[in-house]
Amino acid sequence: MCYSVIDVELLSKMFLSGAQNLENKKEWINELNVFPVPDGDTGTNMTMTIMSAAKVVSALQAPTMEELCKAISSETMRGARGNSGVILSQLLRGFTKVIKKVDHSIDILTLSDALTKATETAYRAVMSPKEGTILTVARGISEKAQELKNDIVELDEFLRLLIEEGDRVLEKTPEMLPVLKQAGVVDSGGQGLMQIIKGAYDAFCGKEITISIQAAQASPKVSMDTASLETSDIQFGYCTEFIILLNKEFTEQDESSMKEYLCSIGDCVVCVSDDEIVKVHVHTNDPGLAIQKALTYGQLNKLKIDNMRIEHHEKLIKDAEKVAKQQQQEAQSKKNPKPFAFVSVSAGDGLSEIFTSLGVDINIEGGQTMNPSTEDFLSAIQKLNAQNIFLLPNNGNIILAAQQAAKLTTDCKIFVVPTKNIPQGISAMMNFSEFMTPQENFDAMSEAIGNIKTGSVTYAVRNTCIDGIQINENDIMGLGDHTILATGSQINETTAQMIEKMMTPESVLISIYYGADILEEQVNELSELLSKAHPSCDVFVQRGGQPIYYYFVSVE
Repeated sequence: MCYSVIDVELLSKMFLSGAQNLENKKEWINELNVFPVPDGDTGTNMTMTIMSAAKVVSALQAPTMEELCKAISSETMRGARGNSGVILSQLLRGFTKVIKKVDHSIDILTLSDALTKATETAYRAVMSPKEGTILTVARGISEKAQELKNDIVELDEFLRLLIEEGDRVLEKTPEMLPVLKQAGVVDSGGQGLMQIIKGAYDAFCGKEITISIQAAQASPKVSMDTASLETSDIQFGYCTEFIILLNKEFTEQDESSMKEYLCSIGDCVVCVSDDEIVKVHVHTNDPGLAIQKALTYGQLNKLKIDNMRIEHHEKLIKDAEKVAKQQQQEAQSKKNPKPFAFVSVSAGDGLSEIFTSLGVDINIEGGQTMNPSTEDFLSAIQKLNAQNIFLLPNNGNIILAAQQAAKLTTDCKIFVVPTKNIPQGISAMMNFSEFMTPQENFDAMSEAIGNIKTGSVTYAVRNTCIDGIQINENDIMGLGDHTILATGSQINETTAQMIEKMMTPESVLISIYYGADILEEQVNELSELLSKAHPSCDVFVQRGGQPIYYYFVSVE
């Protein structure tokens, strides 16, 4: 028996059920990866993205619709991994922007508008959207919702028809992307989205679902006896908190101006904006001044003023002063930021050493086998004191997460160099110059990655046929920038064949970074083989230590 309405409690169950269903199917979705490489991780990336929010949602106690939507949107954006995870986070962000305005329950009209907003938000997040992907499936569902919204009255029938349409569009994705048809699979991201929706529908229909999502742990509360605390040295006596319900746009300049004003009338200032609300906290001797200022932006809600002298909260004030002093010290250090800093992504101690030697400040552990999240980039950015920070994703599936982190950063300039692999990242760093402007460096680094040919060597995890090449499980594959260049049974022989197809008459340098499973004598044999075959080229060999991939190669 299905529910007749979707209220906040049911929406929470539907979200957790969708996340659990994706978790249950993630390995199957991973196997839909077009190339039969051992790092087909669409299912894993989407699961880790949605689980970052599911853990928080499962810990909420009787949330409002707005609180639930904020948790879903914020946590998936920060936890997004891989292109599929970033797109999923943007779909949920657009969806919740509409849903959070609902007071009690979600009807068909609201649901259809939310699905349309989800699709629009996700399409805007991708520079060059491709059809035959998760975006196409999302758009098909939202368009069907708009078509049905005025003709269907039962939510059950409405949702069932949307799922049927989603499956229909998903089955057509191989006709839109030839590479899917060659591999004999549907789009893995689209399949992941359908599993989330189907899991949510199961909860809507009252199906008993075992949810094994571990709730986020709340921070322990510390109690203290304040009866004997002195209060005579409290500088600002009123702890003032409220939420502004905005009636106009609250820009970054407005936020900065509001913080500056609050600092002029008190201390322990917090001013954080999130779409249509602003959360304010300040210790002041005249709460009316803070309230009057806030009223110029909108209405007030959850107003709370505590007299800290009467309540003997000197201990809390001292803690706040300690934090303020620490923030002041941090602010002082921020006065002299260095002009440039760099964050790269790689897996393997040898690769980390290479990037460090080239000037990279922080290397995020990850890459082909584990895509870092948006939060991982934000955490690295926060540790750096620099005016301009360059992010090198070094994987085409990580670029969107880096770009999302850049959009969430406001206190410094972020440049995402679109490096799709390790050799491109190394080439980009080698073309940086401290004598050029940030934009000139970004242009030079971006140009450099287009001037080299790159390849990687790994093994096949299943039988398939791509571009007319029959590939069997456990075959060695040489992957070029756009397709498979060579296959075989021997690592060095296949690598040499791949490099041969990368060479041009102008090639002068072959760079090889060997992985954790390659012995030094093996790479030396490969180096000698290449030197004999291409005597006019220099062959550069360095240990990368990366897992899964035997070799990363560049030719320039």
